[in-house]
Amino acid sequence: MSQNDPIAFIDLKAQQAAIRPEIDARIKAVLDHGQYINGPEVLELEKELAEWTGAADVVLAGNGTESLEIAMMGEGIGYGDAVFIPAFTYNATASAVLMAGATPVFVDVDASNFNIDATDLEAKIEAVIAEGKLKPKMVIPVDLFGLPADYPAIGAVAGKHGLAVLSDAAQSFGGKQNGKWVGNLCHMTSTSFFPAKALGCYGDGGAIFSDSKERADIWRSIRWHGTDEARKESVRVGTNGRMDSLQAAIVLVKLSIFEDELKRRKEIAKIYEDILSQKISLPIPPEDTESGYGLYSITVDNRDAVQAALNADNIPSAIYYQQPLHQMQAFKKYAPEGGLPVCEMLSQKILSLPMHPYMTNAQAERVATTVINAL
Repeated sequence: MSQNDPIAFIDLKAQQAAIRPEIDARIKAVLDHGQYINGPEVLELEKELAEWTGAADVVLAGNGTESLEIAMMGEGIGYGDAVFIPAFTYNATASAVLMAGATPVFVDVDASNFNIDATDLEAKIEAVIAEGKLKPKMVIPVDLFGLPADYPAIGAVAGKHGLAVLSDAAQSFGGKQNGKWVGNLCHMTSTSFFPAKALGCYGDGGAIFSDSKERADIWRSIRWHGTDEARKESVRVGTNGRMDSLQAAIVLVKLSIFEDELKRRKEIAKIYEDILSQKISLPIPPEDTESGYGLYSITVDNRDAVQAALNADNIPSAIYYQQPLHQMQAFKKYAPEGGLPVCEMLSQKILSLPMHPYMTNAQAERVATTVINAL
C-alpha cells in the first residue's frame, strides 16, 4: 500500500469482509423460515437494542424518517401544532414534521457543537406562544455527526413549556450522555439503519426507543396500519412502517461487533483531534457527553482549498449540509424573519472527513496532516 492510495470515506466493503460468514448464515436462516416481515429477527433485534441502550422498549420501523413519523403520530401531533427542529440538519426531519401534519419551526444551532441551541429554542417557543397561531407541542433535537445534543438543557426548556422531546439520533447511535446511551436520553428516540450509519443494514431500516412499553405498543400498532394486536381491526390511523426480517438479521450481526467498532472510531477521532487541534477549533461537546462518531466534521474558512488538497491526495470529503433547511425551496415558507445566522455560517464552513473503524492510524494521520497543510 502506497502513501497516496485512496482512503474510503466509509468502508462497508472492509466491514462486510470481516463478518460475511455471519451475514450469510443470518440471511440463510431468514430464507429457510420464510417470515420475511416481522420474523423472529425483528423481535430479537428489538430485544437486543433495548438491552444495549437501557430503553424500556424498542420498535423497529422501515426507515429513520418513518420512525420519526410514527413517534409523532403516537403523540397525536398534527394540524395546528408547532414542532421545533434545528435548521442545520438533513431534510428528513422537516419532512417528517410536515408529513405528520404539523408545522416545523426552525431553531438555530450552537456554533460550538452544531446541535440545537437551547437558548434560541426557548426564544422560538415564546415567539410562537406570543403569536398565538400554533400550539407548541414537541421539540426534535438532532444529534448531528454523532454527538448527542444537550438534553438536560433542552429538557428543561421543553418541560417548562409542556413540550414532548423526540430525539433524532439518526447519526448518533453509540453516543453517551451522563452515563446513558443514546436511545435512553429522553422519552422517545428515533434512529436510522441506513447503510452508511455507524450501525446500518443493507437497505433501509429504523428504530424507535421508548422509556414506556405502553407507548411502544401504540407504535407497533401504528407501524402495522393501526391495527389491533390480532391485526384484524384498525383501532387508530396507521401506516406501513415495518422493517424487513432480512434487514434486522444484518443489523443483528453488525450489533455484535459494534462496541469494538465504536472503540476504533474513538481511536481515529483521537488521532484527528491531536493533529487538527493545532490549528482548528474543534466541536465542544456538552458536559459529560461522548460522541458516537457517525461522522467527523470540522469547520474551516477556506473549505474549497482544503477539499481540493484532500482530493489531490486521494482523500474523499463531504459537506453536510451545504444549505440550511430554512433556505430550501420546500421549507422557505417556514423561514424565521432574520434567518438563522449560525446555521447559515456553518453551511459555508462545514467539512466532513473520512470516519470508519477500518482506517489505519497512518491513514488518519495523513487525512489530518493534509487538512493542516492546506489551511
